Amino acid sequence: MKEEINWLERINETSAYIKSKVSQLPKTAIILGTGLGELVNHIDITTAIPYEEIPNFPVSTVEGHKGRIIFGNLGDKYIMAMQGRFHFYEGYSMKEVTFPVRVMKALGVKTLFVSNAAGGMNPNFKIGDLMIITDHINLFPEHPLHGKNYDELGPRFPGMGHAYSERLIAKAKEVAKDNGIRVVEGVYVGTQGPTFETPAEYHYFHVIGGDAVGMSTVPEVIVANHGGMEVFGMSVITDLGVDGVIEKVSHEEVQKAANAAEPRMSFIMKEIINQFQEL
Repeated sequence: MKEEINWLERINETSAYIKSKVSQLPKTAIILGTGLGELVNHIDITTAIPYEEIPNFPVSTVEGHKGRIIFGNLGDKYIMAMQGRFHFYEGYSMKEVTFPVRVMKALGVKTLFVSNAAGGMNPNFKIGDLMIITDHINLFPEHPLHGKNYDELGPRFPGMGHAYSERLIAKAKEVAKDNGIRVVEGVYVGTQGPTFETPAEYHYFHVIGGDAVGMSTVPEVIVANHGGMEVFGMSVITDLGVDGVIEKVSHEEVQKAANAAEPRMSFIMKEIINQFQEL
């Protein structure tokens, strides 16, 4: 019989290692997904730790995703950032995909910012739009809270009624309006990937209430909420799957659209992070 992994021990071991490498612990963390790569250039980095040096950490295998944890100042705010995330389609379990969020919580992080690339199903969306995530639909085949629950990490049956912070959504809309940046709002559908969607799948996801679809974010947001963290998420609409307007899509085209949107997303994230007050 396979011995069950003690995730609590692993989280404590990893967080202890990171604590030994930094002189200050942050309250704010960012997962630098697609659309936020440029934000690294705005961080005054004090410590950077490659994933391969961190005990129990997976290593990102996706092109365009570097693998290190960064500590430093983003404007006036001291933060930590994951440069490169882990995906279920890479072959990791949901526990491994969300392990960094557990470690963030153990380090004292209270607020998590996440970004991603997504295909838009809303007919009002355009390629390059920034979508503030207001809610999500979880269609992953494995749940990150499946299995033994550690009460130290969160309750057995956590609510997801307010998975995305309403006050941070309001702040993002305010920042965008004040700076003339177009943003849209919507529901993000999380699927396992790695295939992009068929026209019928795009249609189905829109019918069930989705505005955009992607292959990440939902597991991390679930675990962050399980641990009592406040979450803000944003998607770059990199392709369209609107009825009658199915754009040809590839990883390279997604990267190209995301790169074009990076300055706008980075600006909004930086402004929110510097303006909000931690709860």
